[in-house]
Formats: sequence, structure tokens, C-alpha cells
Amino acid sequence: MGQTMVNFRMDEEVKRKMEQACKEMGMSMSTAFNIFAVKVGNERRIPFEIAADPFYSESNMKYLRRVIAEIESGRAKLTEHELIED
Repeated sequence: MGQTMVNFRMDEEVKRKMEQACKEMGMSMSTAFNIFAVKVGNERRIPFEIAADPFYSESNMKYLRRVIAEIESGRAKLTEHELIED
């Protein structure tokens, strides 16, 4: 199957947010658009929602790095707590 180039315009902020979301899901924007195009072509509808796991969001990763640094430096106060059963 041959490859073709597709160009279109989008708002800079929309692109920035999509790039970040794709990064958090471990894929490029090109991969995301290809997944979307294949599904639309096969199903003839807008077929799905892809969501990033909030655990891997940049803000949570920044928080976790800060907590790890505090633990490693001895600044964090660790306390015991009861386990919550599901």
C-alpha cells in the first residue's frame, strides 16, 4: 500500500494539546490520525474515544518526581496508614 501526504490547518493550541496527549499515550500525531482514518473508513462513522491515562499526565509526573526527590532527600515525612480494600 502506497503512502500519501495529507496537509491541513489547525489551531496552534489544539495541536499542542493533541501532541501532548499523543505523547502521553505513546504515539505520534501521525499514528493517531492514521488510526482515526482507518476506523472511519472501515466503520463509516466517528468510531471511538482515545483517552490518556491521567496517571501519566505531565502534571502528575512532575508531582511524582517532586515527591521522590523529597523522599530521597529525607524531607518527606512518611506515615503509616491502613489499607483501603476495594
